[in-house]
Amino acid sequence: MKLVYLSLTLALLSIVCYAQKTSIKWGDEFNLRKGSTDLRVVLADKNAVYLQESHLALKSYFVVGATARESASLVKVDNNLTEIFRNDFNKELRGKEFVQFLPFEDKLYLISSEYSKRDKTLALFASAVNKNSGELTGEFREIASYQKEEKKDDIDFKITYNTDSTKVLIVSSIAGREKNEYTIQELGNNLKASSQPLTITNEFEANKYQLEDVLYTNEHNVILVGRMYEYEEGKKKKQKFLDFTNYNIRIYDTKGKQQSEINTTINGKWLISTKLVQEKSKDLILAAFYSNVKKGKTVDGLLVQRINVSNGKVLSTSDKAINNSLLTADLDKDDNDETDDKEESREERKMRESLSKLKDEGEDFSRFMQFRNIFYTADNNLIILAEYFHHYVTTTQSYTAGTNGMPGQWRTTSYSNYISGDLMMCRVDASGNIGWLQILPKYQREVIAGVHDLGYGVGFNFNTSYFLDGNRPFYSGFGAIQTGKNIQLIFNDNSKNATVVQAGQKAKSTTRFSKTDCFLVNMDEATGKLTRKLFFTNKDIPTAMPRLGAVIGNNMYIVGKTDRMLGKTKIAIAKISVD
Repeated sequence: MKLVYLSLTLALLSIVCYAQKTSIKWGDEFNLRKGSTDLRVVLADKNAVYLQESHLALKSYFVVGATARESASLVKVDNNLTEIFRNDFNKELRGKEFVQFLPFEDKLYLISSEYSKRDKTLALFASAVNKNSGELTGEFREIASYQKEEKKDDIDFKITYNTDSTKVLIVSSIAGREKNEYTIQELGNNLKASSQPLTITNEFEANKYQLEDVLYTNEHNVILVGRMYEYEEGKKKKQKFLDFTNYNIRIYDTKGKQQSEINTTINGKWLISTKLVQEKSKDLILAAFYSNVKKGKTVDGLLVQRINVSNGKVLSTSDKAINNSLLTADLDKDDNDETDDKEESREERKMRESLSKLKDEGEDFSRFMQFRNIFYTADNNLIILAEYFHHYVTTTQSYTAGTNGMPGQWRTTSYSNYISGDLMMCRVDASGNIGWLQILPKYQREVIAGVHDLGYGVGFNFNTSYFLDGNRPFYSGFGAIQTGKNIQLIFNDNSKNATVVQAGQKAKSTTRFSKTDCFLVNMDEATGKLTRKLFFTNKDIPTAMPRLGAVIGNNMYIVGKTDRMLGKTKIAIAKISVD
């Protein structure tokens, strides 16, 4: 059973740094309970911050063993990041699975689930939490229920909000069926259903359609953004793979009936990455990177459209060609002066050199620019942030000879490689015209290793499914917070890149994040001018994870985490404030 929820990850240790008018305060080292798997911030108010500490709890006990379930503790800390209380809900959750803590209106809810094998039914429950004591205020109340038709079916769901956060949405789908079917349940005051569940289906084969995003507008229209795939011939005979072909964006009314479909092959341009938002004036804004050819390997431009949400008609269209000279040359070639790293092992060097030779089969489309943030300015403009992002898997094999007549063994290790590259920033005015465009060069490579009994080859492994919780990579990427007429960008980087602020400059690679510096880049919304300063160093504190930071109000909360071969993991939580 895949249970998917929104994730805001964060952390703690004691230091104060300043950059311009932005400061960071670390709390004392945070002691996780034994068996804890995660720490995240779920809510912050004027006097406190509430953390979710996930862990495993006993589900059932047998003579020959036991089973575990996911549970969590609610941790409250004050403005100095000092712990006030820590309550777990193991007793209250007996027979149920913890899903998430959900802030809504002025309350905090605990969401849980329960699956009945006899009825093949998954039910979701909610109970409000007293923020002063951390105790539940009442019994669990059912808020949604889903019925499986076949035992092999898998129920996916995601709890989110509508465009102005006045409603809670539960978007669900049952994987394993031949056709795509999505159910949207709207919840209002006290998490009570404010309308009948809305069911949307389409005619596409399930394996050729992947839901990427759901937008629930202020007018109660639903917009589904899907990626379409077709089978292509592979390199080997009789081998086929699914290859991305185009986006499918449809608008549905309050009864689930399709109203319109947005054309995604505008003027012969092939959209390869999109972001759809509803702005304050109630028009839809579609931002998309495009290629001039169907199988293009480079991003040729940025397209921005303003769309009428009621009928799907395009009100304005503008695009700006992106000259490839603006981008750091050939990010796939890992030649960014890592040879001066004396601590790089022979195995790491061999793996690094093999990465530049890797070519992903399938979807060799220009796919690496991903939209990250869209901010509104006071004068009704948009600031769009995007990032070069590439995720793939490599494997290595090693052989251990046998002893005393025993056969030797092969060991296969897989490496998930996350390349977080250049940042692209641009301003779009109220008429849809693209103003300034800036490129901030960077090259972060994070490798997460895992051991498997059987190797599964080398291939492309990036999935943009709406129901997947994207909490990786940990240390690469960036965080962003809007402050007045500026946007602050926070990310870990090689200390030698302290003066890199514009396109054309060479960014040295960043791989050992515990030895990096964390930089603060200020972007002026009106001009796009970038100024860069050292924020703090990761060398003496748990390594910061800015990409997983949670922006709540005018503050950002981030986690620091350092794993050690010997000794316990060091974890800390920090609060970033703007004066």
